[in-house]
Amino acid sequence: MKSDNQIYRRLQHHLNQQPVGFPRGRSGEDIQLLKRIFTPDEARLALYLTHKHATLSEIQNRAPSAGDRERMQALLDAMFQKGAIASKAHNGEQGWYLMPLVVGMFEGQVGKLTRRFAIDAARYMRSLSYGRSLIATNPSQMRTIPVNTSIPVERLVASYDDMRGLLDADDGPFVALPCICRKLKAMQQKTCKQTTRTESCLAVGETATMCLKRGVGRSVTREEALSMLTQGEKEGLVLQPSNTQRAEFVCSCCGCCCGMLGLQKALPRPVDFWTSNFYATVDDTCIRCGKCIARCQVDAVTLPEPDGLAQINRNRCIGCGLCVSTCPTQSMHLHQKPKATTPPETEAVLYDTIKANKKSALGELAMLLKLILRIRQ
Repeated sequence: MKSDNQIYRRLQHHLNQQPVGFPRGRSGEDIQLLKRIFTPDEARLALYLTHKHATLSEIQNRAPSAGDRERMQALLDAMFQKGAIASKAHNGEQGWYLMPLVVGMFEGQVGKLTRRFAIDAARYMRSLSYGRSLIATNPSQMRTIPVNTSIPVERLVASYDDMRGLLDADDGPFVALPCICRKLKAMQQKTCKQTTRTESCLAVGETATMCLKRGVGRSVTREEALSMLTQGEKEGLVLQPSNTQRAEFVCSCCGCCCGMLGLQKALPRPVDFWTSNFYATVDDTCIRCGKCIARCQVDAVTLPEPDGLAQINRNRCIGCGLCVSTCPTQSMHLHQKPKATTPPETEAVLYDTIKANKKSALGELAMLLKLILRIRQ
């Protein structure tokens, strides 16, 4: 048992060296969570994987003492099937690589989420060390795109900032998925305030192919996928795709269940840690109906004065456009930021960039201190 714990500690340290860290927990919650995901033999082999795609031959060369090729293949397949690692084809060759806990291993459990895993995951992900590591990610793993009805028809918007454009840019497949955050809340006997749907998230392209290989989710057409996201807009859900030009996934998120939006709500300036090319404003035709406040999932809209207009906190607004699409007097407007951010082209480029920008432990602490000072101001 002691030697097994040492293997998991080595794996924790190895995962923490990847683009999105897996920091040590204060009370062993990190090791407990890894034990839920990897067997000891799988953990040993995972030490030879990184965030970069590697073929079986490449992994075997790194780990000559890890067993024969057949056994290694079986372990890789087992880890992939349980959502512990990713597997995609690159240049015609199948390969495997490590995923972050979020977005990655955690979401990989959506088809087999257990109460014990949910408890252990929530315990670890609520830790200060993990939260600090997650918000230090630069650029963010996900971003916000506006709902379609919030963008004027005459405005030209890049395909990666347009819901239909994202789906049209990909040949598929498309897979409808349950939202693991809402499943987690349901296990805690909590109900989502925005939607009753069980399927609200979408996997696209190679990520959708991975889901189908694992037997997770339901294959849908492009139009069905678009209809899913349009329904999410009606329900007041924030569209958050992968921070890449061609989407790997699109999450439809709410402030009451989503871990990412929950983290944003807890920050004094969420825009400092999130990618979005838009922001909302309000004009003097506002009638103070309050619909925009109920619609906003990150507490960016307020009615601070008895007779004043609604106000939007630009430090909190993530440019989702939900307030714009629901305003009965068309007083809310969505604007593109003067300096638009172009997402990395692919998932591989995204994580290479995150890795290159990764902060040291001291850098993360300095960032946390700045956050604390802002909260106290």
